[in-house]
This record gives sequence, C-alpha cells and structure tokens, in this order.
Amino acid sequence: MSEDSNIKEQKPQGSDKGKTAKNAAKEMVSFALYIVIVLVLTYLVIHYVGQRTEVSGTSMENTLDDHDNLIVDKITYRFRDPERFDIIVFPYDKDTYYIKRIIGMPGETVRIDENGIIYINGEELIESYGREVIRPEKRLLAENDIVLGDDEYFVMGDNRNGSSDSRDPSVGNIKRKDIIGRAWLRIYPFDKIGFIKHQ
Repeated sequence: MSEDSNIKEQKPQGSDKGKTAKNAAKEMVSFALYIVIVLVLTYLVIHYVGQRTEVSGTSMENTLDDHDNLIVDKITYRFRDPERFDIIVFPYDKDTYYIKRIIGMPGETVRIDENGIIYINGEELIESYGREVIRPEKRLLAENDIVLGDDEYFVMGDNRNGSSDSRDPSVGNIKRKDIIGRAWLRIYPFDKIGFIKHQ
C-alpha cells in the first residue's frame, strides 16, 4: 500500500463557510416568506371570512351575555341576503360595533303598539326572542309606522328594554351595505362554546 492511500482530498478553505452562509440566507428568506404568507392569510380571513368580536353589555341577553367572545361570519351574506331573526354585527360609530337581531326586512312596515306587541305590515310578529315585554316608553320611533327602504333592516336587542337599536334615532334602520356579518360561533366562555342559533 502506498503512503498516499490514506491522504484525503483537501477541500478549498472557506467552502464550508460559504455553504453555511448560503443555507442561513435560504432559511431567512423561507422564514420571511412564511411570515408574509401568514400575515396575508390572516388579513384575508379577518377582512373577508370571519373575525373575533367581544359582546359588551346586556342588550342581547339572554341569547348573548356580556363578555361573550364570538366569531362573526363575514362570508355568508356575499352569497345570500340576511334573514329575519339573524343576529348581525354593524358599525355604530368609528370605534363601536353593535350586535342585534333582525326584526324587520326591506320594504316592510314596523310598529310597536302600546302593549309592546311588534307588528310587521299590520300583522303581529310571532317570535320568542324578546326577554320581556317592551315597555311603552321603549317604543320610541316605532310607536309610529316605520317604513323600511329596499336596502334597510329594523334591528332590536333581545333585551328589549335594555337595548339601543332601530327604535332609537341614534341607530335607526340598518342599511344592507353596513352589515359586517352574522354571529356564527361562541368561543368563550368555554362552557358555552357552540354555534349561535338564529332561527
């Protein structure tokens, strides 16, 4: 056996360092790309599919409670119109969103009589969502006929005597374009996790 048979081929110095630097750069690019994809998907989900929202106040008791955390479905109404009794989310002002139940549909006439009975186009609305009978002083705008436009909805909280809604001039009728989505899933508190019942 010759003496050189045990001699290993010498690699040029610095080639291992170059490979390591290339691999590190590749990993950094991959990581940055991953972050960008996650951010883009998060943006798309929040703006077009669904978003988390927290109930603040008691206006939707006993259906939804203060501090309930919900996922709002923002995609359903891209394929169909809202329906009576859907629970929807819409903006009240720049930093505040309201969550209420649809009572009156586009083109309908809504009125609440002195006994707290809701009438749609002159016929009593049969429903069981209101927590209590509407007091006379809580009829507000609805003590007279409210005629909804072709793109307007009349909404109310289930806590009828503790809700600011379409009866109140500061809220009024809700236009179709202002509806952000419908309450879909309660994710907190954990003992109440489940889909929100609308109908």
